[in-house]
Amino acid sequence: MVNRGGFCLLKILQIIFSIIVVACIACFLFTKNYYFIVVMNIFLGLTMLVAGLIEFKKGKKIGGWMLVCVFILFIFTAILTFFSYNLSSN
Repeated sequence: MVNRGGFCLLKILQIIFSIIVVACIACFLFTKNYYFIVVMNIFLGLTMLVAGLIEFKKGKKIGGWMLVCVFILFIFTAILTFFSYNLSSN
């Protein structure tokens, strides 16, 4: 018997993060506030991290590492976007 408790929790987190990403995109389209892009990048990165953890649980190490690298890229992009937007608005 396989314990699937962690897998279900990861899938729920992935769905929640994806819903937050879609909500951030919708808010950005209506308000044109670029802070939603930063928040979207953070949650999109977290979605990729959770997807990578799911791949690791399935035993697919290459796919897991690729998704973790995408997570790092999205977090790096969010940080750069945040600082470039703050510096240009002054």
